[in-house]
Amino acid sequence: MKGDPKRFLRYLNAERNASLLYRSLAETTTGERKQALIELAEIEDRHAAHWIEKLTEYGVDIPPAPTSLDPNDAAMVARARAAGLNTVLGQLEENEGADAGMYDDEPEALSTMSEDEREHAEVFRKMMRGTPNPMAGVTRTTDRSGAEQWHKVDKSGSVRAAIFGVSDGLVSNTALVMGFAGASLAGSLDNSTVLFAGLAGLLAGAFSMAAGEYVSVASQRDLFRREIEMEAQELRDKPEEEAKELELIYRAKGLNKEQAREVSQQIMSDPKTALDTLAREELGLDPDELGNPIKVAISSFLAFALGASVAVIPYALFSGATAFFTAIALAIISLCVVGGLVGKYSGRGIIFSAMRQLLWGVGAAGVTYMVGSVIGVNIG
Repeated sequence: MKGDPKRFLRYLNAERNASLLYRSLAETTTGERKQALIELAEIEDRHAAHWIEKLTEYGVDIPPAPTSLDPNDAAMVARARAAGLNTVLGQLEENEGADAGMYDDEPEALSTMSEDEREHAEVFRKMMRGTPNPMAGVTRTTDRSGAEQWHKVDKSGSVRAAIFGVSDGLVSNTALVMGFAGASLAGSLDNSTVLFAGLAGLLAGAFSMAAGEYVSVASQRDLFRREIEMEAQELRDKPEEEAKELELIYRAKGLNKEQAREVSQQIMSDPKTALDTLAREELGLDPDELGNPIKVAISSFLAFALGASVAVIPYALFSGATAFFTAIALAIISLCVVGGLVGKYSGRGIIFSAMRQLLWGVGAAGVTYMVGSVIGVNIG
């Protein structure tokens, strides 16, 4: 059997059908659940791509992808549409659990496939429990060579705030300065006015962004702490149920029933360890890293100020047309660099994101420049 490559057709069909099912179910819900289902479908698509490569390698014809659900899956989707996704989560978890060992003895499978399938069952279990982010902990993607590409996790949020702060500061303040520059070149304003407007925009925007990020991260941290407090209460009031949940989690990860029970009992013997483990495994939270609003606020302030200063510095050093064209040149270069960094950070693509950032930045600056020129002519 292991020498017959046609077995890959069965794997390919299963992965394709699962992807189609999850995408169809995603249309019946919203928010985190919808995103989780789409991400599960994308994992199945990556698995399917691996089997397509294997079939091609062995010279086996690739059948066309299914365009409709099989009868059982179609009935499940119809039930989810009529009565809600909750009505089918148990069946989904059971199906994924039954298929969890499908690749355990398959030598041609990628090393991560078995764990992926087990994690899918855990995702549906989290959905049934009402976990806010059911995909938390499912952070690995697999390339076609089988190498693991780990997500870069910014636990404090400061890196994200810095990158997007630079982007916001660059675009918004460049547009503001170009508006005043348009009026200046039209003769109604002098160089110092443009410089003052740029500095005012820099400070106002930096403080605004820092305050917004602080409130956002602080509120999120409070919510996460509340989730952990509720978990601690359940641990005190229902220790047997929490122990059973841990046992089920570790069974989904590949341990047999006895091993899972032993690990669960060992963890539950220390309340502090039990709470830490439940927070990570059930809620998908790291109790030691719930976000640092002060770091994020400082990071946002400095990043916005850095981006906003690009169009201001030329007016502090030069005047007139020299300052204007120097500001444009620096802004174009900076827009491409920042856009590329955003693309690298988000995974969208460096070139695509750089060009998108450039187009939006130039568009915003162009509009405000024309408005400033018109106003400058009229009041000059």
